[in-house]
Amino acid sequence: MKKVIVSGPKCPACLEKKIITDQNTGELFCGNCGLVVTDKITDTGAEWRSFSKEGGADPTRTGAPTSLTMHDRGLATIIGAANKDATGKPLTASMKSSIERLRTWDSRSQAHSSSERNLRQALNEMSKLKDKLALTDAVVEKAAYIYRKALEKKLVRGRSIQGLVAACLYAACRNTETPRTLLDIANGMNIKKKDIARCYRLIFRELELKMPVVDPVKGVSRIASIAKLTEKSKRKAIEILNQAKETGLSAGKDPMGIAAASLYLACISTGEIKSQKEISMASGITEVTIRNRCAGLRKMLNN
Repeated sequence: MKKVIVSGPKCPACLEKKIITDQNTGELFCGNCGLVVTDKITDTGAEWRSFSKEGGADPTRTGAPTSLTMHDRGLATIIGAANKDATGKPLTASMKSSIERLRTWDSRSQAHSSSERNLRQALNEMSKLKDKLALTDAVVEKAAYIYRKALEKKLVRGRSIQGLVAACLYAACRNTETPRTLLDIANGMNIKKKDIARCYRLIFRELELKMPVVDPVKGVSRIASIAKLTEKSKRKAIEILNQAKETGLSAGKDPMGIAAASLYLACISTGEIKSQKEISMASGITEVTIRNRCAGLRKMLNN
């Protein structure tokens, strides 16, 4: 496998930037004049060697992948709890006390500055909320990345960790198009919705985040499962939403609000008995908003 680097280092002979990496031979050579720059390059791939008698690839030796959800990205070393040496023999009494002191200082040295302690606490809060809101690893990874950026810009100073963590998670949900509202995250973190919104506006402005437009269709299945609606009503609601998107009626409207209204109209169309109050409780949208969105959708369907 050969990889050409166009904007990398220059060739010392012809001064061209066409350096080619050959992964099979481990050589770095010029594609213009053929000069071998180096014949020993570091293999950055996974270590799939096996030291067992059977032989073959053993992916268990590659170790865990690095992750932004850990404050040290999973690269820190840990002194194990077993008081045994490399050969399996138990340690002496004097060595045990030395190892115990080393364990203590090892755990303390992993977060020696205030920003690292802040990051460790914030990532712990994220992992708790991940289980509460049933979020995927990709969403939490994105939220950890946004929080690290906020920490670099010193946006954390003077603000609550919980509010900023919730704002980062909401931003990650928006970015990955995961249907979670501000109210869901506020209930999960047990803080005010207003505090999350304030922190979200701050990181959105300072970090210059680009958010995709939320598709209301993604909220239909969530509301339908909570309200225990049939598959027929769900499909009818998606048809109404697709028609609303084509006519431009859904532009600028709250996605969950228009999804709840389309589900209510779909229930009327399919003959399923569900009140506005039940749809409102399932979606977290007020009955007044559902009625207003229904009025616009009815006009569109009549035309």
